[in-house]
Amino acid sequence: QVQLVESGGGLVQAGGSLRLSCAASGRTFSSYAMGWFRQAPGKEREFVVLISGTGGSTYYRDSVKGRFTMSRDNAKNMVYLEMNRLKPEDTAVYYCAASRYYGATSRFQYDFWGQGTQVTVSS
Repeated sequence: QVQLVESGGGLVQAGGSLRLSCAASGRTFSSYAMGWFRQAPGKEREFVVLISGTGGSTYYRDSVKGRFTMSRDNAKNMVYLEMNRLKPEDTAVYYCAASRYYGATSRFQYDFWGQGTQVTVSS
């Protein structure tokens, strides 16, 4: 069982930056691949980025490549999402999630979810 709690969302102007954090409980945190998803109003929840259990591998959706960076600290049971050069289309609720499978980009492949944190980018 893994419990996840996101933080760090907020309101930022286009071009600005935010850093999201996700705190995880559980002794087997490093055995899970972690992902960030987002959901804008009226839209499906979509994959943003994932990271392997060791943190050595990541995979990003095309629209955030070069702007977002995901990392993890297994000693602290933490996952981070550094978001730079934010755009209004990045506005969404951001969720972190845990999966037993590395490479999972479908939300149905994730077993545990946080409650989400709102990111709003104004133009």
